Amino acid sequence: MWRPSVNSRPGPVTPDDIARLDRDDPLAARRSLFALPEGVIYLDGNSLGALPKSVPARIAQAVEQEWGVGLIRSWNDAGWYPAPQRVGARIAPLVGAAPDEVIVADSTSVNLFKVLVAALRMRPGRRRIVGERGSFPTDAYVAAGVAELMDAEFVAVEPDAVADAIDERTAVVSLTHVNYKTGRVYDMAGITRRAHAAGALVVWDLCHTAGAMPCDLNGCDADFAVGCGYKYLNGGPGAPAFVFVAQRHQAGLRQPIAGWHGHAHPFDFVHDYVPAAGIDRMLVGTAPQLGLLALEEALKAFDGVDLQQLRRKSEQMTELFIRLADQELAPWGFGLASPRDAAQRGSQVSLTHPEGYAIMQALIARGVIGDFRAPDILRFGFAVLYVGFADLWNAVAALKDVMATGAWQAPEFSRRKAVT
Repeated sequence: MWRPSVNSRPGPVTPDDIARLDRDDPLAARRSLFALPEGVIYLDGNSLGALPKSVPARIAQAVEQEWGVGLIRSWNDAGWYPAPQRVGARIAPLVGAAPDEVIVADSTSVNLFKVLVAALRMRPGRRRIVGERGSFPTDAYVAAGVAELMDAEFVAVEPDAVADAIDERTAVVSLTHVNYKTGRVYDMAGITRRAHAAGALVVWDLCHTAGAMPCDLNGCDADFAVGCGYKYLNGGPGAPAFVFVAQRHQAGLRQPIAGWHGHAHPFDFVHDYVPAAGIDRMLVGTAPQLGLLALEEALKAFDGVDLQQLRRKSEQMTELFIRLADQELAPWGFGLASPRDAAQRGSQVSLTHPEGYAIMQALIARGVIGDFRAPDILRFGFAVLYVGFADLWNAVAALKDVMATGAWQAPEFSRRKAVT
């Protein structure tokens, strides 16, 4: 039974508060499923998830036995061939979808391209894609490219203006459910209703949603969604992505990359393309099996997890981190880019500071790993299956010390690395 949030009582947060929150955490045991380095506080699961302990053995088996011994036979004998469908079915309950509405394939960017073209084809006579300013750049790049390819237009508006931008000219609304910089959450149900009322379709990017908070695609009557496997789903660097297509759209869907794995009978090797039934038509080429199998194994960490408990812990963590930042960091000019209302926040807190890059590098050097997003955002992501409340207390203490000692001013921390 969860006690009230530490934010519900006045006065400063104390070590006793932190100890109580960790003691009462129903998800605390999940941390033992992950191989976290000693002495590291990892708050970057919104960029790359931690390694589940069971994944290395699964990959070793896939490489040494299934590939090394089974060779080509493993497509059948080891179950490689149906892995995209099987892993998609594992992701489906995390995003509020049916097992036959999600499949794992390609990258998020490629899947976004496929569903945007397909959605435009489903709305002949409408030539407008509506998106938001400040979304992840790939989403804007892909939408603009699709618009050029399809003789349409891509209109990006401020987040608060999205609903008003949807009209009878709109074919598709393409939005990131949780903003990658600020963690702001869109009202999925409300925006979807608004789009449908105008006759438009909606594509949701769930890269910062899946595995971090509950999502009810079917409850919201969503049309399409895409998402990655390597953030909160912990599938490893470059893990394959997933795509959702509502069952009602599948039979008439024409996605633009007609590859052989999306064919109704790929091993007939016929010249003319006939799309597969259902979600399988979203496949293109041969699936990256090692990445798929790693993701499949990683998803076992969610077995038996109550997504409402996961969301409750996430809200408590973001509330606690903001309160600690207010309490401990006031003298050093940090701002808050994330909403203060927990209901409008994903599982991250973004602080702002003019010297954000150097400060984050100094923090990482102390074993507290977050990341930086230009021009001034320090991001802290809370993957609640393996992050504890004491991690947040210690992270803010380290950040306070970095500022109090001026450690961030060391020259090595201002030199930009390729990945920030």
